[in-house]
Amino acid sequence: MQDHLKEMAVVLKALGDEKRLKIIKMLASNSNETFCVSDVALQLGISQPAASQHIKVLKNIGILEENRKGFRVFYTINSDVLKEYRKEINELFRKAFEKCQYNFSCDQCSYNNKCK
Repeated sequence: MQDHLKEMAVVLKALGDEKRLKIIKMLASNSNETFCVSDVALQLGISQPAASQHIKVLKNIGILEENRKGFRVFYTINSDVLKEYRKEINELFRKAFEKCQYNFSCDQCSYNNKCK
């Protein structure tokens, strides 16, 4: 069992950056295309090292996939993971407005201890 709330906090923290949200938008709205770090940097007007760091955060939560072609790495959006996070975030907000049946004992809550 995993601590689901901690996992979602990591995801929300990764999504809580304007540049990373722009990267997601750029890749998700151009799903037939791939982008390398320099493409992302150019599009966002940031340095390549900064773009690499943002990409790394998104890769760590599974939203981006990489494909190597020679010395270059190209990135695409992982739509399945993005859809799953959307579902989880919707569930998180739905639960926020329900009375806690476990009296905030998160270790007993089935939502917090979901198996992945």
